[in-house]
Amino acid sequence: MQINTFKTFALAAALLGGLAACGNTFGEQAVIGAGGGAITSGVLGGGIGTGALVGAAANVAYCQHYPSRCN
Repeated sequence: MQINTFKTFALAAALLGGLAACGNTFGEQAVIGAGGGAITSGVLGGGIGTGALVGAAANVAYCQHYPSRCN
């Protein structure tokens, strides 16, 4: 039961951290997204490389589509 609570907390922290920092340049956006994706995937037991790739793509896409919402 404690492992599920830890995973939930870690996932929430990773997601909220990702929302708080978008990055100012394309490279920063990719690195921040990759970090969030890798952490989330690792916590959930998935492939870290795949999580990093998906996280980078998602953060760049979001920041490019909604630049006013990214700092």
